[in-house]
Amino acid sequence: MNSDIKIIKGRLTLLFKRRPKTRYWLMLTNDTYDQTYNLFFNSQRANERLQSVPLHKLANYDLADLENLLKALRQDIKLTIEFVGFTGERWPASQKLIQRKRVPLE
Repeated sequence: MNSDIKIIKGRLTLLFKRRPKTRYWLMLTNDTYDQTYNLFFNSQRANERLQSVPLHKLANYDLADLENLLKALRQDIKLTIEFVGFTGERWPASQKLIQRKRVPLE
């Protein structure tokens, strides 16, 4: 898990440019077919197209481990995280819904 965090942080520092009028966020997708979680870095400047860059593929398909990874990641990274493919699922520790309604990407 620590190696995953280091890889994600390293790639984020390369991609995060802090440009004005630019929105940055992370997108975490649940790939049920390959049993993996995929993390993408999204950025969009005003009046421009969305850019989505694959950051990391988490091969450990365990929701409790993902919850711990995100807690550690959120301590250092203050970006919004958008969840795709988690409709109706709950976090194991807090029992909060991960994603309330489907995203048009699903």
